[in-house]
Amino acid sequence: MVQAFIFYLFAGIVCLSGLMVILARNPVHSVLWLILAFFNAAGLFLLIGAEFLAMILVIVYVGAVAVLFLFVVMMLDIDFSELRAGFTRYLPFGLAIAGVLLAELVILGASWDFSPVALGSRAAVPGAGLSNTQALGTILYTDYLFVFQASGMILLTAMIGAIVLTHRQRPGVKRQDVGKQNARTAENAVALTKPALGAGVDTAEGVK
Repeated sequence: MVQAFIFYLFAGIVCLSGLMVILARNPVHSVLWLILAFFNAAGLFLLIGAEFLAMILVIVYVGAVAVLFLFVVMMLDIDFSELRAGFTRYLPFGLAIAGVLLAELVILGASWDFSPVALGSRAAVPGAGLSNTQALGTILYTDYLFVFQASGMILLTAMIGAIVLTHRQRPGVKRQDVGKQNARTAENAVALTKPALGAGVDTAEGVK
């Protein structure tokens, strides 16, 4: 009874939050409603024993994706009134697309059936006595180790490529030369001078 109450509570908040993401007039509020939906979806994952997916949802989507959305929405100067100007014009087309998607989901849900092979594979959980996270880690770092490493290399290549493509050399900007700094000695870094009384020192020499 308690689990059913918690499920309906989380599920109701997820549905309400998803609806508010669409209906909120302020885009910042939409992102905040989206974060609330992610948190409650993580709670639903915890109810079915998928704690790894729950933590990934909180860490990746709430901690990175939703925060990125929030900062982008807050920093970009977007004229939302202009974007809403064509809402009524495209409303019939949007409703038609939504109707088609809803019909497809209803047909898919009505014809959904688990095959005996799928049920058998779900029942055979690898590593008896292990949690979902331990079982997933065991499979990921044994059977799919090379695939996991290859995906990491692909992501690293994409990150380096993005840095190289967006890096710009701006003229007139002084940059730090670590090698030149480390090569400095006391002879070329310090200048001792004895100016005459009442006379200054030439600032071009770098000494005051």
